[in-house]
Amino acid sequence: MKIKTITICSSASHYRNVLDVEQELKKLGFRVKVPAIAKLMQKRNDFDVDKHKTWFKNKKDYHKKTKLMLKHFKKIIDADAILILNLEKRGLQGYIGGNTLMEMTLAFHYKKPIFIYDNISEELSFKEEIYAVNPKFIERDLKKIILR
Repeated sequence: MKIKTITICSSASHYRNVLDVEQELKKLGFRVKVPAIAKLMQKRNDFDVDKHKTWFKNKKDYHKKTKLMLKHFKKIIDADAILILNLEKRGLQGYIGGNTLMEMTLAFHYKKPIFIYDNISEELSFKEEIYAVNPKFIERDLKKIILR
């Protein structure tokens, strides 16, 4: 049987947690792909998002964001499913940001199962779009990720 691949999508502020979940998924027998910046942060042992998102201070750096997005989109297309790691951010439980929503849209378009780690905040302005891509909420239980 082919080993199934899961790509994790998340806000950059959760990348330390992404790496922990990556290890848990590997223990469950999955191949796991994570955002490139998460691995860079791990290598440097520096999870300060502002140091990596240089485009906030220098608009000429947005080409870096574009490159990172395209690289992660490829990981989504090549995976069997995606897992959205939606932890609390700025007081909002179940946070999902714009970039992660785009990643979910891509997975939906390519008919990839979408798993969401936790319930989403009802305060999200695009909750309607999240529900419309028919995700499976796993309620923080990675064992609920079943791929055939």
